[in-house]
Amino acid sequence: MLMLSPAVTIYLCDSPVDMRCSFDGLSAIVRNNLGLDPLTGHLFLFLSKRGDRVKILFWDKDGYVLFYKRLEKGRFHRPLTKSAEGAGALTLDAGDMTLLLSGIDLTHAHRYKRYARTLAQNV
Repeated sequence: MLMLSPAVTIYLCDSPVDMRCSFDGLSAIVRNNLGLDPLTGHLFLFLSKRGDRVKILFWDKDGYVLFYKRLEKGRFHRPLTKSAEGAGALTLDAGDMTLLLSGIDLTHAHRYKRYARTLAQNV
């Protein structure tokens, strides 16, 4: 799988995307529909209407990289919740993306509370 920096944000487009779109089409969706900049180095996930295909777009230092996965059986499960970050995008962490790509339905997965350090505690 991908090794990601903690600074990388993963955005999942909350509406189905035409899988015929390639680099330019997907980057236009990121700019126009999600209101985000595709050149930031963040990951942008797009699911097909049937849910059996996913494309991941990101900007590497000198060009776009596109990952494409097609399932022979089954489908990816789109989470039902929305995020305030960017219209039409849901923010995922690396663990959620791994679960999504592994075929786990995130709406039924239960995550237990973990310690999170806040900025006030850093002083």
